[in-house]
Amino acid sequence: MSLLTGKVAIVTGASSGIGRAAARLFARHGADVVVIARRAEALAELVNEIQRAGGKAIAVPGDVRDPATHATAVEAAQGDFGGLHIAFNNAGTVGKLKPVAELSATEWHEVISTNLDSAFLGTRAQIPAMLESGGGAIVYTSSFVGNSVGLPGMGAYASAKAGLIGLAKSVTADYGARGIRANALLPGGTDTPMAGNEGQRRWAASLHAMKRIAEPDEIARAALFLASDMASFVTGSSLWVDGGNSAVKL
Repeated sequence: MSLLTGKVAIVTGASSGIGRAAARLFARHGADVVVIARRAEALAELVNEIQRAGGKAIAVPGDVRDPATHATAVEAAQGDFGGLHIAFNNAGTVGKLKPVAELSATEWHEVISTNLDSAFLGTRAQIPAMLESGGGAIVYTSSFVGNSVGLPGMGAYASAKAGLIGLAKSVTADYGARGIRANALLPGGTDTPMAGNEGQRRWAASLHAMKRIAEPDEIARAALFLASDMASFVTGSSLWVDGGNSAVKL
């Protein structure tokens, strides 16, 4: 079953991890995909992989903190693929692991800008194009951090990820009646470059009821659900994809 046939999607943070898995999955389900990340070589490899599998993809190398990156991506979606229907605003960074009072203003803003400001900038560019296409679906990658728990040294990350929940609800309030849905994914620990070393991954796994961390494809499948018409009456919501992390204290 192809859930996204005839759709055009933008995926940020697509050079690795959840973003890369989602771009591949969206393409397999029929979407034409515009992929964004800073690493041009990794994006080119992803585009080639999607094209070899019979899909369509365009790379937009750039910094998600720059409004021009999002403008270029939307122009590519409309100019090359004829519109925009889906945006997976997924890019993020953990940043420096320090207690809140030890963070410099620069370190704080680095995390907020990459995780939260970039999602706003993407959304601001994407919504007019979605309205022209008759509506659309926006998905944000939030986290269990900042929503079910706080973790030591992750104050900036938690604050940014909690902010994405508010952004999804705000987009819903502003544009729900005009055919745009917005939801947030709240993954648990996931096997991406941000997961840290083996010891950190084992510790993260211990926090989950399932006693493991997720594969990127598992989070991508949840994003696919929210992006597709299977979630046609789901908006302003937070979908826990966390292996039971938020449900238990172990």
